[in-house]
Amino acid sequence: MIKMVATDIDGTILGYDFVFRPAVKRCIKELTDQGIKVVLVTGRMHSAAEKIAQKLDITTPIISYQGGMIKEQGEGGQILYEKTLSPNRAKEIIQWAKANNIHTNLYMDDVLYVEHDNIAIKRYTGERFIPYQVCNFDDLEIKNVNKILCIDFDDAERVTGWVEFLREKMPELYIVKSTPYFCEITNNEAKKSCAVEFLRQKWGLQKEEILAIGDQNNDIELLKAGGIGVAMGNGTPELKACADYITDTIENDGFVKAVEKFCEIKVKE
Repeated sequence: MIKMVATDIDGTILGYDFVFRPAVKRCIKELTDQGIKVVLVTGRMHSAAEKIAQKLDITTPIISYQGGMIKEQGEGGQILYEKTLSPNRAKEIIQWAKANNIHTNLYMDDVLYVEHDNIAIKRYTGERFIPYQVCNFDDLEIKNVNKILCIDFDDAERVTGWVEFLREKMPELYIVKSTPYFCEITNNEAKKSCAVEFLRQKWGLQKEEILAIGDQNNDIELLKAGGIGVAMGNGTPELKACADYITDTIENDGFVKAVEKFCEIKVKE
């Protein structure tokens, strides 16, 4: 019996138009009404993911930063789990990005910093309603780095090249494409699998009692943590190859169909 649904946000429950389909909202309500824990597992920062949770009336702790943080919701919410980048590695990545003219989002203590108020950051934050601060990274004390995100909205192959280069240069870190345009860099224990496993143990669940659902390569780790791993129909080929089951696309309520199949509930029309 499924007791926890661990789900990605973007491309899984939240559409590309950044709107929740009504069936998804009803599905999540049905899950919570049945006492099944719904946990958001995302690359987003905690403060941004918490807004999503509030819209869906989800009250469980949120897994953010690819698994780098688990934090309870609300003012003064307790951090249950946190893995950050070392200051030296973070500085090295920042300098590499500057030298290669790469737009970089720097997340420290759940605050987003950028050096340039450009189209890339406006597009990224505008779609997600995230506040950010513009400053010279050289003026910051680099510590408690939750994540570094390198972005190129125009050249997905360039992003692939960054991932390959950084993985070879810094094999001790977790480096992954979370969309075709995002290269995410975190601590090696800042993985969705590590964070879900932490909650599994905290709540005394069995792995087979967890349903994990996602759509991108950064969700490969998420699917590993579930007793049942589901890839969205709009998911990447790499994710689908790791999945126990491939559901429908987000446009066709794939999340809802997977929940109905494995949680044995029926979402009201």
